[in-house]
Amino acid sequence: MRIEYVRDGLVEEFHDGIVLHYKEGNSRSEPYYLRSCAKPLQASLLMDYGADLTEDEIALCCGSHSGEECHVEIARRILKKYDIDAKLLKCGRHAPLSRSMQDKMLLRGEEFSEIHNNCSGKHIGFLVVCKLKGWDMETYYEPEHPLQRAVREKINMLCEVKDRYPSTTDGCGVPILSMPLYNMLVGYINLLKYDRIVNSILNHPYIFGGENRLDTEIIQNTHGILAKVGAGGLCIVVNVQKKDAFVVKINDCSMEARRFAVLHTINRLGWGEINYDNKIRTLAGKIVGEIIIK
Repeated sequence: MRIEYVRDGLVEEFHDGIVLHYKEGNSRSEPYYLRSCAKPLQASLLMDYGADLTEDEIALCCGSHSGEECHVEIARRILKKYDIDAKLLKCGRHAPLSRSMQDKMLLRGEEFSEIHNNCSGKHIGFLVVCKLKGWDMETYYEPEHPLQRAVREKINMLCEVKDRYPSTTDGCGVPILSMPLYNMLVGYINLLKYDRIVNSILNHPYIFGGENRLDTEIIQNTHGILAKVGAGGLCIVVNVQKKDAFVVKINDCSMEARRFAVLHTINRLGWGEINYDNKIRTLAGKIVGEIIIK
């Protein structure tokens, strides 16, 4: 796949990538890191170990939220429910992904914390699992911690990974696995047996993502289509009814090119009709080019 930005017939920018359809089978063998596409798979341990969570709480643990007030409230609710100190979170701090939330906090003179990190839901879920299993909560992020060993085993089982592929530390400080794109799709197809995870995401797409998040946009504008974005230009999209899926990987990690590629593929497969603007305009609104997907 190639996404071209064309002005008056001249290609001034392009982004190469891969789109792999589940029904095509394992046509590519090179591995890629799962990044945040791992989150719903990791959250399956919460279901396995009987965590007492509401749908919106599950959605937060599965997603990459934008740090808005609704996300912060749910994060604090889970911490309170399980009597977990927020100081145990090892995800690091960054400003909310939501620009409007950034503005609100600036006007209020508030500082952002680990809870505003888009990965805090995952980390809170990890701490809940540790609480349920009686595992040490100070070191939950370390590769050989019982939690991370359980995560590796679970993801490899869901994704039906037989070979060893590289692993690394994700941006939020916890281990992350790599695998071929097809195995990622296998993992999401197998995840469909977790009805509570699927329903939580589909019923709470804004908690799952938030302001200007591609996966939220997709879920809100389709019926029964689940999507999850990941860093590195990844996005996995699942048709829950058809038990089918595809993954997009943009080689240079462009988030804008990823969005065009994903929405184009959803429409091409007939899984939805999501309108998106592929025109290139001047600041005054004059159309001077278009974005073409090949």
